[in-house]
Amino acid sequence: MSKTSTITVTVPATTANLGPGFDCIGAALSLYNRFQFSRLEPSATEKLKITVTGQEAAKVKADDSNLAYQAFVKLYDRLNQSPPPVAIHIDMQVPLARGLGSSATAIVGGLVGANELAGSPLTQVEVMQLAIELEGHPDNVVPALLGGCRLAASNTPPQLPKENQDFVGVVPPCLPRAAWEICDIPWHPDIVPVVAIPDFELSTAEARRVLPSEYSRADAIFNAAHLGLLVRALATGDRDWLRCALQDKIHQPYRQSLIQGYEAVQKAALNAGACGMVISGAGPTLLTLTDTTNADAVEKAMTAAWMEFGVKADVRAIGLDTQGAQVWNYL
Repeated sequence: MSKTSTITVTVPATTANLGPGFDCIGAALSLYNRFQFSRLEPSATEKLKITVTGQEAAKVKADDSNLAYQAFVKLYDRLNQSPPPVAIHIDMQVPLARGLGSSATAIVGGLVGANELAGSPLTQVEVMQLAIELEGHPDNVVPALLGGCRLAASNTPPQLPKENQDFVGVVPPCLPRAAWEICDIPWHPDIVPVVAIPDFELSTAEARRVLPSEYSRADAIFNAAHLGLLVRALATGDRDWLRCALQDKIHQPYRQSLIQGYEAVQKAALNAGACGMVISGAGPTLLTLTDTTNADAVEKAMTAAWMEFGVKADVRAIGLDTQGAQVWNYL
């Protein structure tokens, strides 16, 4: 058992989907939430104490329904142990319900903090798997944990049609499989993300309700082709490829109506030199990809366009985080 009594975990915000990569690709951004976990004495009257500072602190639950604490407990459940009495301090810099992975930071922060306090019994891969289970999809939690831009693919074998059930697959079933294959996507240094964070919220649940339950073959092919092109565009910095690659037919056409001024902000960003604009995660934050030459003009254009609709937005060029969740231990 580790003698560590206090753990601080810093977790980056994320932007998921990047247009055609719905629920499978995301990138970590240089904006952070911090979670501090301190053991309480076993004899302490309170078994849980949560304090929150920073942006929108009043909106964060400070009881056992807190998402970071639920993740903390989940890890101890996986170890078949009772969670220790703990004081959790959260410093919030990632805004809630804006499509920047605030829930993913809580899940990753809680799991990593618990694993460290428990003496690191789980590997990073095992922590990642737990995070995906809690979040339900990998696009935010994987880059939040690992940093960089990441593509996640399920390693579950496809279900064969009944008429083919006697067919022996290419991969023998006796071979061990990882639940997910995680691919690091190179990000060319000339590509600059600009985030436009509006002063209104959009819940992930609401953004998912507007999506259809089925898609045409043509739309599936369109997104497969554009996701492949996106991977190459990000790696090479090819602006023509990037302009084409950011198109999507799976989620953005259905979510645009939930974001006031979407078309005007998009037009302004493109006219200012952006390669394209996408919805960050479930929204309402909008993400443009541009270069250093045009980043300032894109920021100003998006800010002005949203102001025409009475929407105040925090618009800024932001770096890619390459470190993921970082831990500091205090004895």
